[in-house]
Amino acid sequence: MSIEPTKNKVRTSIWKTLAQSGFPLNNVSGEQQAKFVNQLTEETLIIVNDVLEEMTAPLRKSQAVAAMDEEEKVIWEGRPFLSLVENYVITSERIKIINGLIGKDIENFELIRVQDIDISQSMGERMMGLGDITIHGADKSQPTITLRNIKDPQQVYEMLRKAWLTARKKYGLIFREEM
Repeated sequence: MSIEPTKNKVRTSIWKTLAQSGFPLNNVSGEQQAKFVNQLTEETLIIVNDVLEEMTAPLRKSQAVAAMDEEEKVIWEGRPFLSLVENYVITSERIKIINGLIGKDIENFELIRVQDIDISQSMGERMMGLGDITIHGADKSQPTITLRNIKDPQQVYEMLRKAWLTARKKYGLIFREEM
């Protein structure tokens, strides 16, 4: 899911606020005005995301710790950019997708079932340091999951790949390609 609709709403709201403020923009070119509004939009979204991160971090941490046994370790946890109701946890054993603010829906995807991991970024996501990680696997209920709009997708991809290889090694699974 793209962040573009949200970005467009914020951008439209900023233009509307500027128009209603009566602030004199006659001396500023249209190109400079657009650049200012676009930069303000980006910074506003980043600040809102940081506030949401601060608000939800303690809740995510307590959920992650409460749900794991002693062998399982949290490798990474995060959430989609500007999301309040969806969280991701990558552990040494599985990938958890937690949806809901009050009620919870938890999807587990065992790392040993992962078959392939891909990253995708739109131009807007790349400019903001966001991206999607798509995980393909042998899980019958959900063969593909996507961690959407996450910060530093390349870094998360590398953590996930190492955890995946470690889990496969731990359980004696080997890669075998057919020629």
